[in-house]
Amino acid sequence: MENKVITRFAPSPTGFMHVGGIRTALYAFLWAKKNKGTFILRIEDTDKEREVEGSLNHIIESLNWLKINWNEGPNIGGPHNPYLQSERLDLYKKYAQILIDKGYAYPDPYTEEQVDEFREKAELAKKPFLYREHRPAKFDAWDGTKPLRFKTPEIKSYKWNDLVYGDLSAGPEALDDFILIKSDGYPTYNFAHIVDDIEMKVTHVMRGQEFISSTPKFLSIYEALDVKPPLFATLPPIMAPDGKKKLGKRDGAKDILEYRNEGYLPEAIVNFLALLGWNPGDDREIFTMDELVEAFDISRIGHSGAQMNLEKLDWINKEHIKRLSREELKNNIFKYLPDDLRIEKIIPIISERISKWEDIKNMVSGGELDLFYKKPIFSKEKLIYKNTSPEKIADNLKQAINALEKLKEKDFTNENIKNALMQIADKLENRGELLHPVRYALSGLDKSPDPFIIADVLGKNETLSRLQKAI
Repeated sequence: MENKVITRFAPSPTGFMHVGGIRTALYAFLWAKKNKGTFILRIEDTDKEREVEGSLNHIIESLNWLKINWNEGPNIGGPHNPYLQSERLDLYKKYAQILIDKGYAYPDPYTEEQVDEFREKAELAKKPFLYREHRPAKFDAWDGTKPLRFKTPEIKSYKWNDLVYGDLSAGPEALDDFILIKSDGYPTYNFAHIVDDIEMKVTHVMRGQEFISSTPKFLSIYEALDVKPPLFATLPPIMAPDGKKKLGKRDGAKDILEYRNEGYLPEAIVNFLALLGWNPGDDREIFTMDELVEAFDISRIGHSGAQMNLEKLDWINKEHIKRLSREELKNNIFKYLPDDLRIEKIIPIISERISKWEDIKNMVSGGELDLFYKKPIFSKEKLIYKNTSPEKIADNLKQAINALEKLKEKDFTNENIKNALMQIADKLENRGELLHPVRYALSGLDKSPDPFIIADVLGKNETLSRLQKAI
């Protein structure tokens, strides 16, 4: 199919995956899926000095966790196997030979020291260093022992259309003779990614703003190979929370799998990242992956940077928690609870108060959930509701005890407890005269969960014991 959309995500295994990289993968995935096309995962591992052990597995694990599934790539294979650039060296040599035969590539005759000298002279003359000004008139055949340089076919200005930023251009100063293949036999990014995009018939390339300045170089290679370039979509940067600079490690940029360890749902991370630089054109903020696929459009990617907002992430995560089935909610909450607190009745209390699973740890250790297995310590003053007399509070609590004593053990449930106590509260001048001391007597907290739920979880005997202590 000639017009089939093919996108790719091509990370380097040089460290952990962060939100910027994952967002690029997500947008490329959404666009391919939206157009019933192909999404390729390709690993650009030609910079062996910077490669970090375990990074490839980390990339795969991160994308799998977020369900950003590739149609071709590592662990799956495909018609363009292999998908690691380090295993495609013969292909790059083939394309290098094409450029040599056309007169567009030559072996670099200079040592690093000589190139440094050229650069120093340019600095002294207060001119930009351009390698092409030192291009040799004649050169030997390339035997692979020296770097292979691209001979810029024509020094000219370039204009191109970006699907996000519109018409862009760069002058002749952006063009120079750059290295295609290093002396160690590995290609540079500038060359390898173009060869792979051509071979894999990539139609849309999504990447960050930092690549705009290099686009004329890329276009000159496509031109030399007589190949039509793919469409480019430049993504806006993800900014630090203060919105003043690009997000970096000092601003909290971290391994994407740390969000998993902190108890965020993958659906929420995907939802949050999709909205960092793209908007659906309406006021919707909560999306499933399928809904994102349906709504996504490159034309709605913005120009300006999007601020990293963890409060917004927490809110989105909480909304996705609300969508979980009761069984999913229970299983996730129970993972973070000690055995003696794995009580189904406690689930609503917890789910109301968390935005991610890790928040449960704070509720368990010296937090709100202590009230369920430690008798509360409270003060007389805090049992009093507004200006109600202590005698009136005590009398109300006695009525509460009498009403609850009438309930059988099997009927001591949230709903029945509420009905029994509300019959008393509704007859008072203010319901708080009963509900406030009951809540405080059961929890010992200024702000606590619903007192009827607390009583239900504590059970009849412990509830009556705490109310009696308050009296």
